[in-house]
Amino acid sequence: MLASPFPILFITATRIGDAVLSSGLIHRLSEEIPGPRFTIVAGPAAAPLFQDVPGLEAIIPFEKSRDGGHWIRLWSRVRRRSWGLVVDLRGSALSGFLRRRRRAVYRRSPGPPVHKVIEAAKVLGLQDDPPAPHIFVGEAAARQAAALVAGEGPILALGPAANWVGKTWPVERFAQVAIQLLGPGGPLAGGRLLVAGGPQDRGVLPTLRAVTPRDRFIDLVGKVDLVTLHAALGSARLFIGNDSGLMHLAAAAGAPTLGLFGPSDEQLYAPWGDHGRVLRGARTLDQIRTLDPDLSQSICHMMDLSVESVLAASRRLVSETEVP
Repeated sequence: MLASPFPILFITATRIGDAVLSSGLIHRLSEEIPGPRFTIVAGPAAAPLFQDVPGLEAIIPFEKSRDGGHWIRLWSRVRRRSWGLVVDLRGSALSGFLRRRRRAVYRRSPGPPVHKVIEAAKVLGLQDDPPAPHIFVGEAAARQAAALVAGEGPILALGPAANWVGKTWPVERFAQVAIQLLGPGGPLAGGRLLVAGGPQDRGVLPTLRAVTPRDRFIDLVGKVDLVTLHAALGSARLFIGNDSGLMHLAAAAGAPTLGLFGPSDEQLYAPWGDHGRVLRGARTLDQIRTLDPDLSQSICHMMDLSVESVLAASRRLVSETEVP
């Protein structure tokens, strides 16, 4: 007998990375609740991540407004439904004004900060068994991704952009690392280079195109949706990228992922999973904050991370994830 529909309102993050890190909760709910029907609220950039969620009824892009009217507009869209469960990772008061059987709302908890995956899991009381990030990939996205990465040789994927110059390792250094890893004697010798990013990141392409022959270069900068990009990153033998949503997409796809950190906290945002690694330069986050207390200045805080250290960490990760 088919389960009765169980409507779930799931309110998640604005940014892509935070939305990825909370995505395992949707996966867990889809597995454990009979007949789930999801309405997912997310920032406009992150909303496409959820296009292939089973039982999806609606995605509501949620854009903040200065007057705070975004919550009223959201309430007007969802107030007529009687919800089985409201999960609110933004910690708003919205669920108190909705008809619902259960609600789970983020509340800041005492104690030291924890990784964002664990923080999200606490909302459903799953912190002892936090669900790993999981992006559902439909058949169409899987087919498109497979076509994009078809070919011979291992794939080195790069995510050389970030949402702020302070977190962005220079693209010329990414190029130097790619040359060494893909060149003769490198651990990915003869492989292909995949570059990922959004439409705003196309400025990185000229430098990276020169690294490898045209037929071994895969340009996915602003060319595919997030789910297809996620599926394509799952074919990477190694991903190297700044702390960004792309880094979390790659880790969630199962790619060995080296995250480059400077003015952000790896204790909160390290790539999740057994194949995720973190590398930073000589300075700690606290030392960087002495120069830029609000982490808001147009200063690149990644210059003390050397090409040599990224190469060494990359070689280690490739070796550690070698399939016997």
